[in-house]
Amino acid sequence: MSFREIRNFIEQMRALEYPRSISMESFRRPNFYLLADILRFLVKSIEPHMNIPTDVATEASRVTFIRAVVQFMVTKAQVKLNLKHLYQADGYAVREMLKITSQLYDNLEERVTPDDRDTVDDSEFKFDRGSWMSDLKAARQLTSEVTASGASLCGLLGEEVALREKRTAAISRPLDINETEKAFEDALKEVLLSAEKTGELLRIIESDVAILDDKIEQKMKEVEMTQTRLQTCRGIRPVYMDEYEKIEAELEKSHEDYVVKFRCLTHLDALMDQCSKVEKQKLKEAENARKTIQRYSMWGARADEDSDSENSGDEGPGNHREECRLATGDSFIKALLGNKRFHNDDDGGDEDEEEPPRLAVLCEANRSQKLHLGDPDLTSS
Repeated sequence: MSFREIRNFIEQMRALEYPRSISMESFRRPNFYLLADILRFLVKSIEPHMNIPTDVATEASRVTFIRAVVQFMVTKAQVKLNLKHLYQADGYAVREMLKITSQLYDNLEERVTPDDRDTVDDSEFKFDRGSWMSDLKAARQLTSEVTASGASLCGLLGEEVALREKRTAAISRPLDINETEKAFEDALKEVLLSAEKTGELLRIIESDVAILDDKIEQKMKEVEMTQTRLQTCRGIRPVYMDEYEKIEAELEKSHEDYVVKFRCLTHLDALMDQCSKVEKQKLKEAENARKTIQRYSMWGARADEDSDSENSGDEGPGNHREECRLATGDSFIKALLGNKRFHNDDDGGDEDEEEPPRLAVLCEANRSQKLHLGDPDLTSS
């Protein structure tokens, strides 16, 4: 007995849905009880209504069982089996049973197509959580319904004792034809009354439906009229539209002019601020120069007084004082310009452009200082 035969036998038995598990070691030693169970399963698979012996405790019963199985397989499945190998219940018996399982497995493969097998496998191993939750909810609902039905049934059974007497009395009492006819007439009247009420309700509903239909028609007409009016209004140009477009064009032009003027005004404001800063700077420089000339003029006046006291025997004092004062002022201006030229030369400035304005400013400042001191020559001129 080969390993492949045992493996094929186990796989085929699984495919045939044998309920018990079969391992590779099951038939290493004789196992007649497992053999008998497998043979019963195979016989039931071929003929579900077949009756075969089930007692395999003694040797005689085992022989009877084997003979019955072999005879059944020969007549029904046309499979010839070896009695001795089956009775051994080992690997040789597996080889004999493999003949039966192979035939059944081939028939199963013919009945089940690959698409059906895939569908079956998917249905077996697919876990649908939504269906499971719906089944759980249905089970809970059925549980509550069963509980309520059981409670109501228990209450009704509790009233059975009192109702039994009434039921017995009603059954034992003879029926009166007049009372029966009266009961039928009352029931018929109730049915006719309910039918009249139902007919009245139907008539009311029909009238309501007719009223609603009329309202719907009126609303539809109003909608059509409104649509027509809307289309007419869209096609007509308003009277004030020309004036509106004219005013709009003027407004755009005015806005453009405003933007241009605003930009020009802003630019002029910026230029004005710049010019005012330049003028302030010039005035500050002129003021500083004036203060400097005034300070050195006072120093020159004191120097003139000293020279007048030393040279009292020379020419006229007024001419000499004027010459000294002019010399002092001119020397100061020249010294100041020479100092500025020296600084400009160090800084790499342009002397030809800056010297004439500064010279004019300094001379003017010297002249104003002399007028302030009361020079008679400048006053007369």
